[in-house]
Amino acid sequence: MTQPELLVVARVHRPHGLQGEVSAEVLTAFPERLRPGLELVWQRDEQTRTVRLAEARPHGSRFLLRFEGVGDADAARALAGGDLCVAAGDAFPAPEGFFYSHELRGFACADREGRRLGTAEGVEETPAGPLLTVTRPDGKQALVPFVEEYVVRVDRDARAIILDLPEGLLEL
Repeated sequence: MTQPELLVVARVHRPHGLQGEVSAEVLTAFPERLRPGLELVWQRDEQTRTVRLAEARPHGSRFLLRFEGVGDADAARALAGGDLCVAAGDAFPAPEGFFYSHELRGFACADREGRRLGTAEGVEETPAGPLLTVTRPDGKQALVPFVEEYVVRVDRDARAIILDLPEGLLEL
């Protein structure tokens, strides 16, 4: 049986206090999804387990999370360094103009004239802004700023991205 693709929504950093809470970095654009009762897949390296959220609250730039069955600092410490994930099929529907990295994987990339530029591998958030990874027809990868200036249109139905790039950008 094929396992569903998992999307990371938070990364556990360390225990917080003595009652089993953890400090977590939220990696989803929809932190409101972190609510009591939500079932998540926790994974670190080859370890995987299902956890159910008992409580979630903002704490500075992170969230404090408590899980059912995790009642002390030692149990919370065991979760440190792990990712909290949801199945891709359970992702919130993307609002107009928003695209998940995983949904863009495999989209054909072309210029305004229809010339094939490559295949999208996904979008990565960086300090400089979002970057689209494109595998060119020669197999090499290029990074394209995923901004209005270069992205003319994303067509979900046609699984295509139309780009208007400056000369030579794909060769960098």
